[in-house]
Amino acid sequence: MRGFRWPPPPDGGPRTWGPGPGGPRTGRPALPEPETELVTTPHGVRLERLVTGTGDPVTVFAHGLGNGIAVTRPFGSGVTGRKVFFQFRGHGRSDAPDGPWNYLDLARDLRAIADLGGASRAFGASLGAGALCRLLAESPERFEKLVFFLPAVLAQPRGPVARERVTDLLEAVETGDASAVADVVSLELPTAVRNTPAGWSYLRQRLDQLLRDGLADGLATLPDQAPLRDATALSAVTAPALVIGCAGDDLHPVEVAEELAAALPQATLHVYDRPGVLWTERADLRERISSFLNE
Repeated sequence: MRGFRWPPPPDGGPRTWGPGPGGPRTGRPALPEPETELVTTPHGVRLERLVTGTGDPVTVFAHGLGNGIAVTRPFGSGVTGRKVFFQFRGHGRSDAPDGPWNYLDLARDLRAIADLGGASRAFGASLGAGALCRLLAESPERFEKLVFFLPAVLAQPRGPVARERVTDLLEAVETGDASAVADVVSLELPTAVRNTPAGWSYLRQRLDQLLRDGLADGLATLPDQAPLRDATALSAVTAPALVIGCAGDDLHPVEVAEELAAALPQATLHVYDRPGVLWTERADLRERISSFLNE
């Protein structure tokens, strides 16, 4: 049976168990991460930040649970103006104040980075989409344009699959065992990608960051929470919004994307027909996001 294994082959792989060709050996290590900075927010939490691009408008990018700057940067590749990427509390080099935390805490992180960077547009992926929803419930006119990518939760907590995945990731990172972390992170990849050069590069990048910086225990309770009590809290948001969902994604149910799009008065919903869009629809995804934000 051909399957994922860690560590990778010394020549960069990909390789699989069993007979047959190992495939092209053109895998390359992930590119070094750009130099970031720590900024102090008005609520006293230092957050890791990266600013790229020049000019206006300014877009802030909020990542998903267990992810960070490296994962959100590709979404901004075609977006004009300055791009502000950051790490929520408990991720990367950002502070990890005493937990547990809730979506209000995450919304404060997002608001602070947006205010400090002068951002007028916002992108939120998964957990970041939830934090953005919480911010908008309190300040519906804060942004001029909005993008929600694979929203995972709105007014109901996440399901058992998400809770188990978060628990497994936190426990694996706590052990410091690269193989254990790789087993969990590899589940983020479509099966067809796991033993490809692109898959190995992604895993190396994720493992380098997770094993270097870790993840805070305060993240453990977030899957049991929801950013809003009721989706009608977003009825006052008048900014144009693009909501992107995906059918068949257990961690990001398409019903959440549909509910979010219905709750936002000026939303456009696009649903991909299969999971793994970061790998199977990357060009279309980048074009869709950049076209919406740049027009």
